[in-house]
Amino acid sequence: MKVPPAPRQVGGSIASELARLSAQYAPTPLLDLPQLAERLGVAQVLAKNEGLRMLGSFKSLGGTYAGLRALARAANTDIAGLIATRPPRQPALVCASDGNHGLAVAAAARFAGASARVYLHSGVPQARARRIEAQGAEVVWVRGTYDDAVDAAAGAAREGAGILVADTTDDPEDAVVRDVMAGYGVMAEEIRHQVAEAGYRRPTHLFVQAGVGGLAAAMAQGLEGWLAAPGSMVVVEPEAAPAVAAALAAGRPVRVEGDLDTTAEMLSCGEASAPALEVLRRHRVQALCVPEVLLDEAPSVLRSCGGPLTTSSGSTGLAGAMAVLGGKLSLGSDARILILVTEAALQDED
Repeated sequence: MKVPPAPRQVGGSIASELARLSAQYAPTPLLDLPQLAERLGVAQVLAKNEGLRMLGSFKSLGGTYAGLRALARAANTDIAGLIATRPPRQPALVCASDGNHGLAVAAAARFAGASARVYLHSGVPQARARRIEAQGAEVVWVRGTYDDAVDAAAGAAREGAGILVADTTDDPEDAVVRDVMAGYGVMAEEIRHQVAEAGYRRPTHLFVQAGVGGLAAAMAQGLEGWLAAPGSMVVVEPEAAPAVAAALAAGRPVRVEGDLDTTAEMLSCGEASAPALEVLRRHRVQALCVPEVLLDEAPSVLRSCGGPLTTSSGSTGLAGAMAVLGGKLSLGSDARILILVTEAALQDED
């Protein structure tokens, strides 16, 4: 008798599924950074350090969970059953990536005993490609931008290369992309618990980086009604790759033209995800595009104020707060800011 696919899970149950795979899926620290708060002129800055997550970034929550769910559906089982049996002749997992999502999908395939093919655009550093290959995945290089890699991966999946595990889509009901965002929601649940456990006052402002918008949407949904007044959520993007800002302005995903070249390499995306956009519009988030000079500066500012070592992509939320507090808008000295440090720095990145 076939076992029906498991129902969609939320926060705690997803965390439990992932914790069975590795101890590195344990909750990541929520850091109180008083030096950074003083520098910014606000009451508090809390930073969620996702560099200590499995694979060194938050992407391991979404890509790995969604990849395992996709393989489990194909095998008519659940994730626990998939891992226990590692069925023979499984379909491959296929995705596009700037580096971290592909690494997470490759890990899903490895956990399940399946294969993976990851499409990378020509701007992805070789160090990130090597990490994906170390998980056992095949890397396929695509000339152009991240969006060109997205198109190539989707085309390969349509031609039978395997199951597409994308983190972006033009279909608002795409089950895989919604699984990716559900995985990211684990962070919101952890933040709620950690703030209560530490006795912190709830943040008043969230600054969260966006590529295609999935992380920002997961945080908007996961922290709905929880932030203290005014409860402001700001999506921060590089000026060179304003995918979410363009989509919010147009009321639909639109493709931003150009080379999308930015020091925040993990955010060099030209088109927002439709499921993410639907959530962001519902929560009336603001979009903020920041210049390269702030993206370059943010990692060193974070580090000098007691925060973790990260990249420009990992500290883009901070760059947004720096832009706002640098003159575009005054939050007030009683503001309490929440940022996400979304990845660790790679020592060998080239």
